[in-house]
Amino acid sequence: MHRFMSAILLAIAFLSPVHASTPKEELMVPPEGARHYVISSIASKTGDIWSWELPDGRIAYRMSMSLRGWITETDQVVTLDANARPIALAVRGFTDEGDATEDFSVDANGVAHWTTSVDSGSAQLGTRVYNSYGGPWLAQELDVALLIAAGEAGIDLLPGGHASISIGDAVEIEGPNGPVAVKLAFINGYGFAPSPVWLDDQNRFFGNVGIISFLPAGFEAKAAELKQIQDRETANKVREYAHQFLNAENRTPTLVDKVLLFDSVAGEYRPDQAVLISDGKIAAVGAAGTLSAPAGAIVIDGTGKTLLPGLWDAHLHVGDDWNLLQNVATGITNYRSPGTLVDEAHSIYERRATGDLLAPDGKIAAIVDRKNPLAAQGALTVESADETIDAVRQIAAAGLWGVKFYTSMTPEWIAPAAEEAHQLGLHVNGHVPAGMRPLEAVRAGYDEITHINFVMMQAMPQDVVDKSNTAARLEGPAKYGKDVDLDSAEMRAFYREMVEHGTVVDPTLALYETLLTSDGSTMSPSYAPYMDIVPPAVARGWKIGGYPLVEGYTRDDYRKSYVKLLELVGKLHQEGITIVAGTDGYGLELVREIEVYEQAGMSNAQALQSATIVPARLTGMADRAGSIEPGKVANIILVEGNVLQDLANLRRVNTVFLDGYRLDANELRAASGLSGMPK
Repeated sequence: MHRFMSAILLAIAFLSPVHASTPKEELMVPPEGARHYVISSIASKTGDIWSWELPDGRIAYRMSMSLRGWITETDQVVTLDANARPIALAVRGFTDEGDATEDFSVDANGVAHWTTSVDSGSAQLGTRVYNSYGGPWLAQELDVALLIAAGEAGIDLLPGGHASISIGDAVEIEGPNGPVAVKLAFINGYGFAPSPVWLDDQNRFFGNVGIISFLPAGFEAKAAELKQIQDRETANKVREYAHQFLNAENRTPTLVDKVLLFDSVAGEYRPDQAVLISDGKIAAVGAAGTLSAPAGAIVIDGTGKTLLPGLWDAHLHVGDDWNLLQNVATGITNYRSPGTLVDEAHSIYERRATGDLLAPDGKIAAIVDRKNPLAAQGALTVESADETIDAVRQIAAAGLWGVKFYTSMTPEWIAPAAEEAHQLGLHVNGHVPAGMRPLEAVRAGYDEITHINFVMMQAMPQDVVDKSNTAARLEGPAKYGKDVDLDSAEMRAFYREMVEHGTVVDPTLALYETLLTSDGSTMSPSYAPYMDIVPPAVARGWKIGGYPLVEGYTRDDYRKSYVKLLELVGKLHQEGITIVAGTDGYGLELVREIEVYEQAGMSNAQALQSATIVPARLTGMADRAGSIEPGKVANIILVEGNVLQDLANLRRVNTVFLDGYRLDANELRAASGLSGMPK
């Protein structure tokens, strides 16, 4: 099954070429009459996929997509055996992740051989089905057909794993030629959680919907309707876990005694402490042995463990219920979303409040971008300054926390919209629009700059600053970052003005470590600790070769530019600019984000404050979150080991206290698709 959904939702480009990519001009051209699917979001059409049968009976696919400047041009040819199982597969072309070349074949002895951009291997095929690493998304219809045929038994996968499918009832939607019946199904085994897919009335693949959807041509407008149904059914599945964990038995008083406690306000660790949790709040904090457990309380011996405020992911695009459950399992009790659809934000707030969603507590912003092919997926799109101001008012009226402006915005629209946002009490952050440098965005009203590459844009050549697509605004710092003088007069003036404006920076630095330094020889430090406890298909998808190299530049150049981004974060901190920890990913990357801040020059405690008290203050939630103090909501994590000695121990979550509910981390991990404790 193709791994496109996580790649799209995370908006991460990873893989670098191992082969010479087949250029677009040499890829197959769909014949007239080929089946046609359209890739789209609520912002715009994004691309097309076609499929047809070749004269020799093989099946061909062709995909063409531009995702905010990240280009995918691929084709695929598949040979099926008598049981409709692939016995040969060839993918050519390139994606936003680099070279897409993939080859799979089965020899006369039944031995399967495969080679991709990230791996190669051989194994007896037996009854297994090869799980393609990439290729045009529509080719997943072949996997769906095999899953349907297998029934409840499912199929074993190669290189590893097992998958099955469950099918729901039919619903009727209006198509271009009249009503059609479609069914929502869920596939288990390819990701952390059941993956939704839509079938037709004959149980054949129909399409996928989400932030990015692909549906048969003529059905694009039905994506929102289908997504509502899909979200409702997903919510029903996750509700069971919320009710399982959020019950009275898990909210009895708890005394954690003899524990190392992180005081996020003072920025220090206190040994031999005790904390009493009762009625959802922190009731008392004192020296070990000084607090009495009330009748019926659970007493936890904290010897050899660390008690900390629950972690914040300050750059988590919430919306996926399963991912929110996993966030709690990994110690994230609070978040800040820099961009979530308004209706999804309301759904999260409402279901969490009623106990129907197991999720961290947080604040949500919405994205605003100029209407054009490069607009952000999930954005409110605008075509004038007046429309931008109206969009800001809509966000405020919806009760959200902030507005995030995106890369394609017209620079002149920022200042009046930011002024309106501030008058309405909204936080203003975002990417820096094309044609602006970050200092100009700060002067126009940005409270925060999102992503460290946009901070580095201050020192980029003008032609980089003037480009609107997201890819170019990463490639510029990747090429030129290594040569930037962070102590130049211009940069020092930039820092001073950021301090004067109280500008916050959300670096998502671990993301750039993965993009710029990886060459495929080692696993990204963000994911390596989880490799043995995730589904095989997820682990394979994490095998990365790094962001595609621009002609004339080497991986060593990119690594030097990453080091300069790391140093820039250290410089910002040194100058007194507030740093908040965020991932722009699953949330699993958060501990690595904290670790790289320590590498950048923060102390252990300062790095940890960026994911506890600092975002709590930034969001106005410090009265109830971000620290372990009497009277605050009990959002706390207990982890194995001494975090003062090694921040990596943050991954070893033992117990999560969420709104005072005492949740076993092993049980949470199992529910969220993780099979054990991370390394």
